Amino acid sequence: MRKRKLISLLLTASMAVSMLAACGSSSNNSAATTAAVAADKPAETQAAQPAETEAPKEENLTGIDAIIKEAEGMSMEELAKKAIEESNGKTFYGVGNSSRGKSALPLFIAYLQTIDPNYNMEFEWQQPKNNKIFEQLTADSLKDSGTFAMTLIQDGNQIKSKMVDTDILKTFIPKEWAEANGTTADAYSGYLPLQTLNKVFMYNSTGSAEFKNCWDFIYKDQHPLYMDIDSELVGKNFLYMLTEDKYAGMLKDAYDALDDEHKAYFDPTIQEVASDADDFGLGENGKYALAWIKLWVENYNAQTDDGPICNTLVDKSAKDQSGLLVYSKLRSVEESATVSVNNIKVAAYQDGYKGIGGYGYNHYLFLTKNSPLPWTACAFISYMTCTEDGFSAWGKDMGGYSSNPKVAEQIEATYNHAKGGYNDAGEDAFPAKDDRGYDWWTTTGELVLEDPEYCADAAFGVGSWIETLTKYADAK
Repeated sequence: MRKRKLISLLLTASMAVSMLAACGSSSNNSAATTAAVAADKPAETQAAQPAETEAPKEENLTGIDAIIKEAEGMSMEELAKKAIEESNGKTFYGVGNSSRGKSALPLFIAYLQTIDPNYNMEFEWQQPKNNKIFEQLTADSLKDSGTFAMTLIQDGNQIKSKMVDTDILKTFIPKEWAEANGTTADAYSGYLPLQTLNKVFMYNSTGSAEFKNCWDFIYKDQHPLYMDIDSELVGKNFLYMLTEDKYAGMLKDAYDALDDEHKAYFDPTIQEVASDADDFGLGENGKYALAWIKLWVENYNAQTDDGPICNTLVDKSAKDQSGLLVYSKLRSVEESATVSVNNIKVAAYQDGYKGIGGYGYNHYLFLTKNSPLPWTACAFISYMTCTEDGFSAWGKDMGGYSSNPKVAEQIEATYNHAKGGYNDAGEDAFPAKDDRGYDWWTTTGELVLEDPEYCADAAFGVGSWIETLTKYADAK
């Protein structure tokens, strides 16, 4: 990655010199909480700029940008009054990867009605399938006044490259959210996350197989169940993130904990990809990341959704099988003689487990650049991120963590996810459902967190390399 950036900078400098020569003497840019995004210009480029000779000009914002700037200095109640004035009697259109935006909207309307009992707003919420949300938002952005007021969207890589870099989506940071996170809208440089969700390694424990290391999931004859990376692209972001120095280091540490037999199995692949790691400019442990990625892609058993993966793993018939899936799916398991949450184990919860425990990705909230109801969109976003009721549509799920620490604390007090496996008698009947929480997962649990900026950068080199790998399903 570093080599590619250097080449890019050299090419840019060369082009600039050529343009000056041609023109003679004429004169002439990531949840806790979340995956933060750096400024548009790299730090080294910013540092290279000459000192300002004039006093910096004041911002001259117009349209949606001016509204967002003003809204970021307002309380939620002030935004609510603006929303009432703007959208009373109108229809609000939202679009998102999560259908629960539709569940949150009636609660939002009820909140506005506590301020003005005569307020009323109709709404429609769309959830495009097959990653069509990006095409839909792009098409809507071409209108003078768009259809969609806001969006709840995932996949940091595509958000950055297709939505933010193209100015289709706009980030609004609610005042109360910023304060809860110890910052301000002006100081915060990332996108606004509603929540972080985690996908974790699990395995069926009714047989003899044990998974004490993240490398065990790609050991010989293992074919973990996983949503295909071409069906759910956040799965690809997980693989990109493994090449970042921090997570590559985790994989190296886990490799070092393996016995000689396991190391001998993985070493040929590690050496095979070492030159690729150098070509991509990865850090000293990059080859371990690429080796894990290669073996994962070539061995995972592609599935269409996390629900069927969960249903398979909790059945006794799935003896010794494993998977990487959304943690909250365990909440919907119906116990029977052959199906039970106690038929599986969460790998990272087991004593002595080494390495990454899963990965976390965000649902982000944005206004559209041509939002027909921008004040209402800001108020709705503030409501979802700054109140327990606003987040309640997602709050019942373990493994989904509000980006607002105050709301996260309220949600835990209400739903007690830390004791999600306890029965009415106070017994821990299903230990796998006892969520250890965001802080545990992002430290001890070694959860890999999505960073949109890094993913967008890695997609060019590492992403193209992943496309050359033969998937297990294709090999069959």
